[in-house]
Amino acid sequence: MTDVAVYGGTAAGVAAAVAARAAGARVALVPLGAHIGGMVSGGLSWTDVGDARVLGGFARRFYQAVADHYGARLFELRGPEPHVAEALLTGMLEGIDVVDELPDAAVYVDASYEGDLLAQRGVPFAVGRESRDLYSERWAGRQPVYRPSKHNFDVLLSPFHPDGPLLPHIREPEVDAQGWPVEALGEGDGGLQAYGFRVCLTQRDPIPFVEPEGYDPAEFALLDRYLEAKPGAEVMGLVPDLLPKGKCDVNSIGPFSLNVLDGSNRFYLDGNRAKVREHHLEYTKRFLFHVSPEGWGLCRDEFTDTGGWAHQLYVRDARRMVGEYVLTEHDLVEPRPHDDVVAFGSYNIDIREVERTWRYLPEFTRTPAVFNDGYLSVGVPPYPIPYRSLIPKREDATDLLVPICLSASHVAFASVRMEPTLMLLGEAAGAAAAQAARREIAVQYVDVQELAL
Repeated sequence: MTDVAVYGGTAAGVAAAVAARAAGARVALVPLGAHIGGMVSGGLSWTDVGDARVLGGFARRFYQAVADHYGARLFELRGPEPHVAEALLTGMLEGIDVVDELPDAAVYVDASYEGDLLAQRGVPFAVGRESRDLYSERWAGRQPVYRPSKHNFDVLLSPFHPDGPLLPHIREPEVDAQGWPVEALGEGDGGLQAYGFRVCLTQRDPIPFVEPEGYDPAEFALLDRYLEAKPGAEVMGLVPDLLPKGKCDVNSIGPFSLNVLDGSNRFYLDGNRAKVREHHLEYTKRFLFHVSPEGWGLCRDEFTDTGGWAHQLYVRDARRMVGEYVLTEHDLVEPRPHDDVVAFGSYNIDIREVERTWRYLPEFTRTPAVFNDGYLSVGVPPYPIPYRSLIPKREDATDLLVPICLSASHVAFASVRMEPTLMLLGEAAGAAAAQAARREIAVQYVDVQELAL
């Protein structure tokens, strides 16, 4: 029988498998697709690192391998090309069985972005933003509309067509008895951070954008209104040579971007995932054709089996286990000591937009205006993450570790979710799984001090 089965070929999943194998376990990895690396090889090349001093172990080895590949210094580059990231991560899987089906195992590691295995096992979980009252978190729940940011509109734009209906890509808000949109500040609503596709573009012999099926310029009337009000406003954030070989990893820059803000990701976990994924991909194609950045296009040597389009949907947050210890805003803003620390996080609390809707702005006037709900960025110092956040309560499961969809509030997860941090947590989960399998004990009884991290 397999000692440790890792569910998910994300970078954290690779880290878990490698750590378990290094600890002497017989390991099987279920990639859940044709590619290894998750977002690290799926479009998220420019990775938010935070404080690099807290990155050790597998994460540091990976980024050192990236630097060595290009003859650069550690962390000198913004990130590797997607195909290079996948090759490096795949090369680390020596001695690990890569299989299509989840085998019987002594211990399991759920390293998926969705937390499907923990859900299948009946482990309690949360989805979306909670209320401010649940964990007494200042930054939880719905946020006010007047906090300025580069991800929101800094001009008042009507959300309506001249003849009345809402423009595309704007979600109808909940309204009160008088027809005013309800703010409900601090309340939880299950809203998820926006999903989208990260793309890798180039000016060096690019694949040009072509008009996709179903394209209608009227779909982007709001974007056109914005650019008319703000001529020259940044839309794509394209930087030549951001990545090696003249490539650029494109994130969601500005108030109208690659992020899909219509709330459709709320139907991803329990709905038709293929349909939601296709909805996001087709939007990406139409958006890029509409914007058509001059001289830029897809890379011919990236994502060659999918026509140059990234193979991984950016699932920024999904399920979050409710486990032995729930990491919250308080653990990040004012870090507290733990006896079972397995990793440190350091990136700011980064909650991306949840949806695009409208309110009467400024406050207490009858001027309807578009805004992107949910964006938040709060700086934090390096903070410890306890082992207890990776494990379920004993009554829920004794043979499962969860390094990505770990036990954390929506606010805390917005910092933990950075790929280097998830690699650290994957490594800790793999080492702990190997120990639990070897000693034939519940994951709750692992000796954290003996983990070689």
